[in-house]
Amino acid sequence: MSVAVVTLNKGRGAHLARLLEGLGRGQAPDRCIVVEMGGDDSPLPPLSFPVERTLLAREGLPLAAARNAGRRAAGDADVLVYLDVDCIPSAHLVADLSAAARDHDGLICCAVRYLPAGAVHDGWTEADLIAAGHLHPVRHFPVSGVAPAPQPGLFWSLAFAVRASTYDRLGGFDESFSGYGAEDTDLAFRAEAAGVPVLFLGGPLAFHQHHPAYDPPLQHFRDIATNAQLFHDRHGIWPMDGWLDGFARLGLIAPEWREGIRPLRDPTPEEIAAARLPDDRPFS
Repeated sequence: MSVAVVTLNKGRGAHLARLLEGLGRGQAPDRCIVVEMGGDDSPLPPLSFPVERTLLAREGLPLAAARNAGRRAAGDADVLVYLDVDCIPSAHLVADLSAAARDHDGLICCAVRYLPAGAVHDGWTEADLIAAGHLHPVRHFPVSGVAPAPQPGLFWSLAFAVRASTYDRLGGFDESFSGYGAEDTDLAFRAEAAGVPVLFLGGPLAFHQHHPAYDPPLQHFRDIATNAQLFHDRHGIWPMDGWLDGFARLGLIAPEWREGIRPLRDPTPEEIAAARLPDDRPFS
């Protein structure tokens, strides 16, 4: 069983280096695919496994297209392990996720601990990251083994594994979703309709490195508004509704947005700056 790790990068070379360092501390994948969305060619640290970079020259954050490009680059790999560039994998993450994908035909997620700013330093240990990190308050994972997620909307693309054949059968991520937002939830809803469950795996961890975050994420306003409408048109429910409520409060979309999203204006630079979360907030 061959395993390919796929990650996407746009301007986060330091985070990427930590991700690769984490991979090197555990059972290394057969190959690692880095999809560069911004043309980053900064040198990578010495590694014990092959890393291939592929360039996706598009504006913004073409997440669906980039994940599909990563799958194509993975070629004949049996299992795909997708890791957000912000995630440092625990030593057993790749081995445990790929074994679970071998045994279970699903979208298999692991728990993520969110790290505050400054938590990762030279000489870090896994114990350091466990002590510093915070588990997500909504997603609850078993101690060990796999358990079905309560609902497909809890799927997250930060760290998950899937059989390559299943990814292909589902058609991968839908590139109709532009940039950031809802493309992963759409995949989970389509997977459930096709009989492919979202599964939570207990044990391995990914550690999410801190980066600036915004609530609501005004820097992705147009993508979220467009993608939320597309998702609703397809699935009949609204994703990201808390963010959409936030947009309405700011007058960016009409208050009756549940009847159809109508953007009124773009956020100002001052509004975006005001939405930035403090660096000591654990979730981003």
